[in-house]
Amino acid sequence: MRKLILILLFLLFAVQLSVPARMIFQQEDTIQEGTAYKFKTRPIDPTDPFRGKYITLNYELNSFETTEDWEEYRGPVFVYLGMDEAGFAKATAVSKTQLDIDQDFVEAESNYNYGKTVHFRLPFNRFYMNEHKAYDAEVSVRETQLDTTKICYGLVYVKDRTAVLDNVFIDDIPIQQFVDQFQNKE
Repeated sequence: MRKLILILLFLLFAVQLSVPARMIFQQEDTIQEGTAYKFKTRPIDPTDPFRGKYITLNYELNSFETTEDWEEYRGPVFVYLGMDEAGFAKATAVSKTQLDIDQDFVEAESNYNYGKTVHFRLPFNRFYMNEHKAYDAEVSVRETQLDTTKICYGLVYVKDRTAVLDNVFIDDIPIQQFVDQFQNKE
């Protein structure tokens, strides 16, 4: 009986460890094998008492004009991705159901619509940072948004329905490095 309890306990521990391990593997696999998309941002800086400081990213890509009326629809949508001439992500199609096309997509949430234009919120809208750098990151990003000569974007990898926000960049400089430069100026 004692042997059976030890085996069951071992199996319980194995199951508990396999779930987070699978989640970590899936995100790492997406970053290694997925397609990278750059999403232009418009952030703010809130705090989550359980997860720490982060930048909330509001993306310029937040709506798409369709051929059907979306005015009454609220719920999940599939946003199919392509790249514009400058290398930034753009929506090529938005659908209430998954389409049978060979193109990367992300699942988003339709939050409001007007006529044939669907407005959505992308799922990778939080970038967590060291709490000592988060405020300076917020200031840097806000200043970048006001300066039309600078570009701020989130680098997101997409693979098999999984989207992972890898980093935030200001003029192709990773946000942590940009903040270090910002802090050294003071």
